[in-house]
Amino acid sequence: MDHDSASGFEEEIAYLRLLQLADSALPIGALAHSFGLETLVSKQFVTPKDLPALLQGYFEEAGVMRAVFCRAGFRAATEFSGDRWVEINDRLSALNPARESRAGEAALGQRFLMNVMTLGPFSLVRDALEATNRAGSCIHHSPAFGLACAVLAFEEERVVLAYLHQLAANLVSAFQRLLPVGQNQAMRLLWDIKPAIIETTECSRTCALEQVGCFTPLLDVGAMEHPALSTRLFIS
Repeated sequence: MDHDSASGFEEEIAYLRLLQLADSALPIGALAHSFGLETLVSKQFVTPKDLPALLQGYFEEAGVMRAVFCRAGFRAATEFSGDRWVEINDRLSALNPARESRAGEAALGQRFLMNVMTLGPFSLVRDALEATNRAGSCIHHSPAFGLACAVLAFEEERVVLAYLHQLAANLVSAFQRLLPVGQNQAMRLLWDIKPAIIETTECSRTCALEQVGCFTPLLDVGAMEHPALSTRLFIS
């Protein structure tokens, strides 16, 4: 295999591995969380006709925030500092007012890095897990995804796009289980949200970590009220 062929092969392998890590079927429990959506549906605040606007608004707020933190995790892999890693995750915790959402994100982030550890001897990923354990902090999914993908030498823009796409896929999957949303409508939702994913990725490129915010009060209240639902399909 010549140099160009070898280089092309490595790029294709990297792309396929990124697709695997961004697959909603990755065994980290993402499909068990609605992050407040189940409450909103149970209270009839959300109907199938509301979903396109809800998805658009979600990416304009929560999507941008999570993309910024995904980038922060990615960049933290360069000259890794345990203190900086803990600071990134603690800052994202502070921006998540609902305990249920924080706990859900922490479960996903921890399981994601543990899954990555089964794929190879990635010492930096182990260092990240140990740093948060020592600090008594949690690991959020978005910076965990960024950090692991940097360790695996994926390209930053592709990483953010992949992260946001799996976020959209998980939301659409939740819609399907909570509402009368068929396969065709679900496919169309995921198809139509792709321009918003690109816009969110571009917006996150110039947004500083210390300046990012998120205003989704209805989802936050929905997450807080989720444990009080009489019947629940999701953990959060």
